[in-house]
Amino acid sequence: MSESIRRSGEYEHPEGDGQAPAADSVQSADPRGAFAPVNPEWPPPPPYAPGRPFAAGPGADGGQGGADGGGTATFPAFPAGPAHASTSRKRTRGPLALLAAVAIASAVVGGGTAFAFQELTGTHTVAASSTTTTNVVPSSQRGSISAIARAVTPSVVEINATLDNGTSTGSGVVVSSKGEVVTNNHVVAGASSIKVRTSDGTSYTAQVVGTDSSKDLALIKLRNASGLKPAALGDSDGLTVGDQVVAIGSPEGLTGTVTSGIVSALHRDVTVPTDENQGQGDGGGWPFQFGGHQFNGDTGSSTTTYRAIQTDASLNPGNSGGALIDASGNVVGINSAMYSANQASDSSNAGSVGLGFAIPINSVKSDLASLRSGSQN
Repeated sequence: MSESIRRSGEYEHPEGDGQAPAADSVQSADPRGAFAPVNPEWPPPPPYAPGRPFAAGPGADGGQGGADGGGTATFPAFPAGPAHASTSRKRTRGPLALLAAVAIASAVVGGGTAFAFQELTGTHTVAASSTTTTNVVPSSQRGSISAIARAVTPSVVEINATLDNGTSTGSGVVVSSKGEVVTNNHVVAGASSIKVRTSDGTSYTAQVVGTDSSKDLALIKLRNASGLKPAALGDSDGLTVGDQVVAIGSPEGLTGTVTSGIVSALHRDVTVPTDENQGQGDGGGWPFQFGGHQFNGDTGSSTTTYRAIQTDASLNPGNSGGALIDASGNVVGINSAMYSANQASDSSNAGSVGLGFAIPINSVKSDLASLRSGSQN
């Protein structure tokens, strides 16, 4: 499309606009529509008789005729080149106007054609847009851990669930201003009551809306909540190994803890239990299986496997359900499992050794509608 776009100034003197073309701006067109300067002097009259009358286009005042807008002018029958220039210029008006209209309409739909509109109008203020990612932090602060923490921490909450066999502590990510929060299923599975605390210290009670144990996901709703800050959900398919990431959660109940690292691997097949009675493992982390080996305890017989993002950002007990965030401040994963080097019963000796796993956010987004409908899988 860009080959057919004409810059402003190429059609400043269309036929019949009520003004004669300046001597130094007369142009002619060949049948291919390519314009080139011609001799500014009109050619001498031919030796033969004048041709048919020539009806000029609309004048400046809207009438038919020459520069004064009236009458019918008769000119010599000049060669086809200059006459075709008039036809070419007249015919170009329709497609050019159509191009402008299409570009304007398309620019409303998406940022892709906004550039075409920019080229047609000569403006340079069209803002880029995206349906998958946003700049949560200013472009000049992209990758700044402190800027990411300031922007995203209000969208991450601490979750405390009371279970039949004890308590479970985890984290969650706010996905709506009215209190919808995504977390891991293993954080709230079998809970008789759920309490949530936001980054500003406000406490809420919550109830489970929907669960999907096959993805280790759950959606809870905070009661009487409003004005919360939803997180921007990014595009986990765009991640590459080595990308910078930030994790925010509440390890060991330390609300709003921020750690950072990189994406150390992608598409790891991680197996976790679906049975809420498994609870957290002896090492303090949720038990999981990878490569045929058990970590942080026994996963039991009822398990599910998903393809996870692996990160070396420190994840500890309580980070489950929290946010894994890219350099622009978009949530790209829900932290779900971590490897603990110490399998002793004393969880104080357990800790992150740089092997953490997160559920890709695209998997979460594809599941949100089902969770909101109250599905209990």
